[in-house]
Amino acid sequence: MNDEIKELLEGVKNGNISVDDAMHQLKTKPFKDIGYAKLDTHRALRNGVGEIIYGAGKTPAQIIGIIDTMKESNQDRILITRISPEKADEIKKAHDLTYYEDAKIAIIGGIPKANGKGTIVVATGGTSDIPVAEEAALTAEFLGNNVKRIYDVGVAGIHRTLSHLDDIVDANVIIAIAGMEGALASVLGGLAECPVIAVPTSVGYGASFGGISALLSMLNSCANGISVVNIDNGFGAAYQASLINHR
Repeated sequence: MNDEIKELLEGVKNGNISVDDAMHQLKTKPFKDIGYAKLDTHRALRNGVGEIIYGAGKTPAQIIGIIDTMKESNQDRILITRISPEKADEIKKAHDLTYYEDAKIAIIGGIPKANGKGTIVVATGGTSDIPVAEEAALTAEFLGNNVKRIYDVGVAGIHRTLSHLDDIVDANVIIAIAGMEGALASVLGGLAECPVIAVPTSVGYGASFGGISALLSMLNSCANGISVVNIDNGFGAAYQASLINHR
């Protein structure tokens, strides 16, 4: 898309296309309407990252159609989140992709070489938080970041957290993922000088209210430098972490 815009501007500069015609093309190209979806073809130009497909609620045929349109718009690397194994198998019949079952993520075009400024640490309170953590870790890698995974280091055994102190203090951004009471974010926020992005998960017994308890704990943290995303939103945390890591 950037090459296409550059070519258009060069055409204006060289007198091969009028300013009015160029304006018309720019106004009519920001999205492609394929009936059930309107693909934002200018997102990479505006935000640095192209469209990302949220797979839940979409049929395999719809996702295939969206992928086709994205590729027609020169987007060769595509991330699909919240996609079931069954949908991934159907899409594989039309497009070459890599599927990560824990994260429920599919990637077309591979993971690029990291170009972020530092390391994003993805830490979980427990093993049960790993599916959300893998969504975060793979999204961050897809966006061009070096990722360090530190799993099952919750506060029930604080020595496990402290055994990774070097990774924690050297991180450029930390994504702290925890259910139950969500205390991991506060602990990491008290140890690290970098931003900490807290992700509450829906892991826990009845009084955890499907992640609301962890969400409220993280929002009420007394540690400084913590921001909080929605319950189970590993993708959102990774996107924010990538923006920080590329500043």
